[in-house]
Amino acid sequence: MEQSGVPLCSTCGEQVGLNDNGEVFVACHECNFPICKACFEHEINEDHRVCLRCGTPYEERTKDDDFHEIKVHENQPTMASEISNSQDVGLHARHVSTVSTVDSEVNEESGKSIWKNRVESWKGKDKKNKKKKAAPKAENEASVPPEQQMEETRPTEAAAAPLSVVIPMSKSKIAPYRTVIIMRLIILGLFFHYRVTNPVDSAFPLWLTSIICEIWFAFSWVLDQFPKWCPVNRQTFIENLSASRFEREGEPNELAAVDFFVSTVDPLKEPPLITANTVLSILAVDYPVDKVSCYVSDDGAAMLTFESLVETADFARKWVPFCKKFSIEPRAPEFYFSQKIDYLKDKVQPSFVKERRAMKKTPEEGWTMQDGTPWPGNNSRDHPGMIQAFLGHTGARDVEGNELPRLVYVSREKRPGYQHHKKAGAENALVRVSAVLTNAPFILNLDCDHYVNNSKAVREAMCFLMDPEVGRDVCYVQFPQRFDGIDRSDRYANRNTVFFDVNMKGLDGIQGPVYVGTGCVFNRQALYGYSPPSMPNLPRSSCCCCPSKKSTTNVSDVYRNAKREQLEAAIINLKEIDSKLNYDEHERSMLISQMSFEKTFGLSSVFIESTLMENGGVPESADPSMLIKEAVHVISCGYEEKTEWGKEIGWIYGSVTEDILTGFKMQCRGWKSIYCMPLRPAFKGSAPINLSDRLHQVLRWALGSIEIFLSRHCPLWYGFAGGHLKWLQRMAYINTIVYPLTSLPLVAYCSLPAICLLTGKFIIPTLSNVASVLFLGLFLSIIITSVLELRWSGVSIEDLWRNEQFWVIGGVSAHLFAVFQGLLKMLAGVDTNFTVTAKAAEDTEFGELYLVKWTTLLIPPTTLIIVNMVGVVAGFSDALNGGYESWGPLFGKVFFAFWVIFHLYPFLKGLMGRQNRTPTIVVLWSVLLASVFSLVWVKINPFVNKVDSETISETCIAIDC
Repeated sequence: MEQSGVPLCSTCGEQVGLNDNGEVFVACHECNFPICKACFEHEINEDHRVCLRCGTPYEERTKDDDFHEIKVHENQPTMASEISNSQDVGLHARHVSTVSTVDSEVNEESGKSIWKNRVESWKGKDKKNKKKKAAPKAENEASVPPEQQMEETRPTEAAAAPLSVVIPMSKSKIAPYRTVIIMRLIILGLFFHYRVTNPVDSAFPLWLTSIICEIWFAFSWVLDQFPKWCPVNRQTFIENLSASRFEREGEPNELAAVDFFVSTVDPLKEPPLITANTVLSILAVDYPVDKVSCYVSDDGAAMLTFESLVETADFARKWVPFCKKFSIEPRAPEFYFSQKIDYLKDKVQPSFVKERRAMKKTPEEGWTMQDGTPWPGNNSRDHPGMIQAFLGHTGARDVEGNELPRLVYVSREKRPGYQHHKKAGAENALVRVSAVLTNAPFILNLDCDHYVNNSKAVREAMCFLMDPEVGRDVCYVQFPQRFDGIDRSDRYANRNTVFFDVNMKGLDGIQGPVYVGTGCVFNRQALYGYSPPSMPNLPRSSCCCCPSKKSTTNVSDVYRNAKREQLEAAIINLKEIDSKLNYDEHERSMLISQMSFEKTFGLSSVFIESTLMENGGVPESADPSMLIKEAVHVISCGYEEKTEWGKEIGWIYGSVTEDILTGFKMQCRGWKSIYCMPLRPAFKGSAPINLSDRLHQVLRWALGSIEIFLSRHCPLWYGFAGGHLKWLQRMAYINTIVYPLTSLPLVAYCSLPAICLLTGKFIIPTLSNVASVLFLGLFLSIIITSVLELRWSGVSIEDLWRNEQFWVIGGVSAHLFAVFQGLLKMLAGVDTNFTVTAKAAEDTEFGELYLVKWTTLLIPPTTLIIVNMVGVVAGFSDALNGGYESWGPLFGKVFFAFWVIFHLYPFLKGLMGRQNRTPTIVVLWSVLLASVFSLVWVKINPFVNKVDSETISETCIAIDC
């Protein structure tokens, strides 16, 4: 009979049991890692004498039976040998970077380890520490800072309440959905068997082209469909986070600190007012102010951005207490005041109206420099690193005298001749600066145009990251992107509803959603390239989509032994670094250098020490007066040289879509991610509603996918050695990099209807009864799959249709150009750009929607529309001249052509604008290409049998005139 309130063993899954005193058995008093007596004794017998979670050596304890006294093993392996062994077998250590190397100086010339004396001294200090642990528990807790303590087991009903639950889709919704998918797969197989075995000899090239295109479409459908096999929903319980565990009244607040990252580059393209709204919404979040730090990266080193941030910090002194006093949402001023709602609803305090009017006033003075000195960042490509701290515990307080969250302006150093890696490089600079100054264990990154729409969004993420059962192996919590300022019909699928509400839910049931670049809360340790604390229990031969319910205790004896031993050795050496008793700063730097952390993280002992602090906090050895100087050092343009930044740690370089690449690397190490969808959207941003801007956005995404496809990080071959990435998850990542290649068969397939109508040929022979049933079954399976998908996801049919339309629009334009641009860039080193020329927009709501901007991307879809329209006219003309028998074959061709036109209709509507103001050059080029194509085709007419002159003469002789 199970006992309530007793945790389960993390190794075998059984209850940990009770000790001789009737209390819950605890092996490690530092972190209360749940492990039962049997597993604990097994670990001791195997000489594994450190905690599997925190790495603390087990205390000495005595039992009346065969449980002997535990001591530190006399022959501890050295750090160098253990890392070398781990590299030989390809394994990862938790507290050692997977990319660390070992210097030759680790061993002395005599071959004797230089760590031997260090280990002996550590053992001596460890005995002293054990004597101190015998003191009363209250004194022990008082001597350790709260942020360094792990969560203690509280055997109360409130503490046992869950922080989150997984809600699987009901069987009544998911079972029919899976059944139809399997049926559709079977019908596809029968369909291709019919298509391949029934060629069209009269139009063999067209038939062959259509077969190749259809096979690729089926392959793309499989990649997109099966990762949605196990969709899940999640529910969080913020009240349990606050009341039961981390925010108890009369006790120190134990919520984890969070560092917010906001990135901006050009104040002309990204107005400082937008960035200011984002910053103000962050400073006003519903979270302890001493746990929040906001870092703004100005990669353009613009004086306007800096000065606007100064004004933002001053306005925050009034805005933040106003938001918290009246609990307003959202907490971005511009979007709050633009709401068309009754702002007096539920506001009963008489001072609300007066204070709201005071907030809405705009200061008359503009942004000006106070001292008149030249701005260091006048040259955005050649300037020193700049850091300025605002607010915080040492800065100004709000108008009510309360402390405000820390706000830090960061502009990394830039010099000619250095690779700065755009947004990914800026994010990595913020990782290092924040680690030196605050070192929160979690990081939340936002684009400058995404503001906090839900002030409790951080608490939503903490329900997963701070859950001892769920959060240990979570590398990030991703929120869906929601947007303001989009027209009601969402003509160009800017909301990406199908992706965020269907695909991401499906991935959440496998290994977690992909990282989409913003609105994401990271575990800082995952960004440092570490493997998760506990590796997956699934054996490599098991199926990723159907894991065994019974957890396996022995994945590999070699893996377990090597991991425990190198972890034990790492703890000894890292204890040496953390100790301040015998080593000065020079010796500490020597230890860090000898352990080769500098080759991984760079030449900063303060930063390296911060990476070893899993629970965050500034290292005790750091000199507060030197932190700003150290922070400037870690953002110097040469800091990342000969390190693993951008290769194995931080945001990964090599693609303009660094988000996909970064999340992929983490999940290849065994981490998992979580998708959080609160009822009130956590963050909101702006999206380009204009056709040309939308196509250029899609072009950039597709180009990044091609760059990953042609790199060593391609999911087709990267990450198989570790065996940590599940197969369905790998299929999803493969889909994210190969989808631009669909543009090639898509353009060909959209051209086929016009060709068939102009030539009188068709890609399908005369249909038999069996063929008609197959075609009907295929269309019905497509429709039923979509209907059932709408049923479990809650997406509207309009969103699904808009997504389908823009898949064709983007495929025949932006994706097509991305393929050729990516090939030229990666293979030939040629970087091409497509210019955008804008005409004036109307000064009305959604005026930009009707703005027409000339770009080369508009030519292919416009040409396809005109060619198909010409084909329809030609087809009807031939049918009128050909008599009654010509109308039957015409139906299939015209249906095919209208399928293309209907999918491209939003493009045509956007091209014409509100008053049909189409750029002349677009019409000119499109009509010219369509006319030339049609005339050349009629002239060549390759599907008409060639008759030579000899055959004609023989025929004439045979005829008796």
